[in-house]
Order: sequence, then C-alpha cells, then structure tokens
Amino acid sequence: METPLKERVRAFWEAEPCGTRGLVAEEGSPAFFARLEEERDKREPFVVRFARFSEHRDRRVLEVGIGPGTDFVRFVRAGARATGVDLTRHGVDLTKRRLDLEGAAAEVVQADAEELPFQTASFDFVYSWGVIHHTEDPERAVRELVRVARPGAEICMMVYNRRSLVGLQTWIVNGLAKGKPWRSVADLIWHHHESIGTRAYTASEARALFRGLESVRVVPVVTPYDVRITRTRFLPSWVQRLVPSRLGWFLVVQGEKPRPVRGDGQTQAGGAVRER
Repeated sequence: METPLKERVRAFWEAEPCGTRGLVAEEGSPAFFARLEEERDKREPFVVRFARFSEHRDRRVLEVGIGPGTDFVRFVRAGARATGVDLTRHGVDLTKRRLDLEGAAAEVVQADAEELPFQTASFDFVYSWGVIHHTEDPERAVRELVRVARPGAEICMMVYNRRSLVGLQTWIVNGLAKGKPWRSVADLIWHHHESIGTRAYTASEARALFRGLESVRVVPVVTPYDVRITRTRFLPSWVQRLVPSRLGWFLVVQGEKPRPVRGDGQTQAGGAVRER
C-alpha cells in the first residue's frame, strides 16, 4: 500500500528541515543557527522587504511552516507576539531550541496548514514562505490562512513560479536530458523538486489562490536558484539583475482580509467608519 502523499511530504522535511542541507556545524548549536541565518541572508536577502520584521512589534503574527525558525526568530526579536507552526516535529524542536538559546519565548506548535488549531480572526499578520506549494491541498491551506487572519490583516506567502528559469532547468535536467521532452514542467516539479507533490504556479494562478481578498499583489522575485550551475554553485549575483523579474523562481502573494461591510456599504476599521 502506497504511503499517503502528506506523510511522504512530512517524512521528507522531518529528515531535512528547509535550509539545513550541508551545514557544517552540530545541529542545534549556536554555530548551526548562525550559519543558517548567514545562508538565508546571502541567498534570500529580499525576504526582509516582504516580512517587514521590524513593523510587527506587539502585533499578533502567525508564521505557517517555520522550518528551523530562521524567519520566525526575527519576528520574535522585533517584539511581535509570534506564533509558529510546522508540519514536522523536527522543525518545531529546532525552533524551540533556537528560542531557548536566545532567551526568547513564543508559541510554537506542530500543526497542519490545512487545519490550523486557532480561532477565526486571531492574527494581525499571517506569513508563510515557501510552504503552501508543498501541501496536499493548497487551496484549503490558503483558506485557513485567511480564516485565522483578522479583518484588515495582511496575508503574505511565497510560492514557486512555474514559468521561471528554475522551471526551465527542471525540464532540461529531468525531461529533455532523460529523453522525455513531452513531460510538463508542472509534472517534473511535482516529482523532482524537493518533496514529492511540490506545485508551481503562474502569476494568475497564484493570484487566484487569494480570490476574495483585497489589494492582492503578486510579485515575482529573481533568486540565486534561477542562476544556479549545480546544486551548490551559483553564477555571480550581478547576473541575477540581468534576468527579467517575471522569470524569477519566487512569487510573493500579498493581500488583505476584507473588513465586514455594513448595510450602508461602509466598512468598519478600528472603531471608525471607512468608505469602501
């Protein structure tokens, strides 16, 4: 009997939390976490532009899919009332260890993005970076992100871009080079990129995930992975600037949860009435 997809995904990330591959340091040590953060800053410095860690002091922030906690601890350091969830026990334990080393406290729980254990309208900012495309039912997961956000709260997530240079690389390596050029990029990413079942979206498909939200933006971001030569070798960073943004591997999707509408067509915001 074949193992269910979700359990295969969970097993993959239990074995190797995101970003930890190849780190030359004892897992859970200060050097391990320092190296993780250094690599994150080197490869994805643009994360700060979307997460805006420093803007969330005293706000209730939820991160779905914390992995080893690299982004999560930055919310905590900035003074957010942060809650983090991960599908894996490994990610939860690493994040708790990281918080202990920093003398910080935050709520960290093991949970499924498709069934978040929180009340409706609980958070001021909901964040999920590179996670939803690994879930078995991404649409259900996004509905959960929206459900737990307060009216007017922003939801920010990153998913993979199918029409990207990484998508092209995947087709060349796993399709063309193996004599199967007819296989679609979507199919090849599903079977060969990170955990089984990984999805990648077009910009319009990513926008559709946030259907019903207000002020939805989809921002493609060129990454080092788009100009990768091998798994560990990358072209110089200046090469990234030559790549059209629409071909970037990351699609950052942002939107706001609508506020309730009164009978007169106005919305309520923080005790004041606001015209729609």
